[in-house]
Amino acid sequence: MPRTVSPARRHTGRSRLLRIAVAFVVLAALGSYLTLQYITGGKGVAGCVVESADSSSGTGRTYWMSPEQAVNAATISAVGTSRGMPERAVTIALATALQESGLRNIEHGDRDSLGLFQQRPSQGWGTEKQILDPVYSAGEFYRHLAEVPGYSRLPLTVAAQRVQRSAFPQAYAKHEPDAALLAAALTGRAPASLNCAPPRVTAVAADPAKVRTELVRAFGKDVLPATDRTPGAGAAGPAASGTVAVPVSAPRAAGDGGAAQRGWELAHWAVAQSEALRLGEVSYAGRVWEAGSGWRTEHRDSSTTDVRIRLAH
Repeated sequence: MPRTVSPARRHTGRSRLLRIAVAFVVLAALGSYLTLQYITGGKGVAGCVVESADSSSGTGRTYWMSPEQAVNAATISAVGTSRGMPERAVTIALATALQESGLRNIEHGDRDSLGLFQQRPSQGWGTEKQILDPVYSAGEFYRHLAEVPGYSRLPLTVAAQRVQRSAFPQAYAKHEPDAALLAAALTGRAPASLNCAPPRVTAVAADPAKVRTELVRAFGKDVLPATDRTPGAGAAGPAASGTVAVPVSAPRAAGDGGAAQRGWELAHWAVAQSEALRLGEVSYAGRVWEAGSGWRTEHRDSSTTDVRIRLAH
């Protein structure tokens, strides 16, 4: 004879199943949130955003990054332009780093792969310490890319694969639109298109000497006058008051946008570094970026001869 189940027991069973289902949905939602935060660099908390000129109309592109990702992206771009590489090379490098590491300088990977580009010490890319230096690893990527005949005319996946020898060469393709957006901003072709809202939680004091050191590491010694390249330089100048002035007349690759583009490249580099170097304000060509409020027009300082970087107090 079939067993009769009481209504109370059936209700208890349904309640237990409902609780399990709700718990599963909550865990799934939490996992999705954490995944989104990882992919976007925590854009809901703090970070940096690059927007195309038509993003306000809803038809453009927007890319969010954490402060760490912004620093690495700006370094990759700066190393490329300092070597005279065109914007297309910077796009290829950024797309490669987006695929290989998500623009994070990671200390692990497949076999002995390391860093932004997952380069391998065993394959002659350098020592572990060298590869984990973003300036060095970006330089090595560009060195190999420059040896690829006609790389600027090749499909991005082909150019990147000639350097990386990846098992999944087509994976680079999906990053090309974001990499192109980042390259336009970081090479200075798209003015005032990078904005960062860094969290002010660090107790590390701002140091103008460190700003100058990082500028020289990324762009090369010609980015600053000789008197400003050494530790302690400029003690009687603007740096003494917490401001570093960077001239925009340094040479760039032939066929680029000239001094104005150079200025925006330097300005965007500084904005990307604002959390790491504790920068409070960046000004160039009548525009001022301020931590916490972004870019504004400020005609009182419309100089195009230098980029002025003011340290946070």
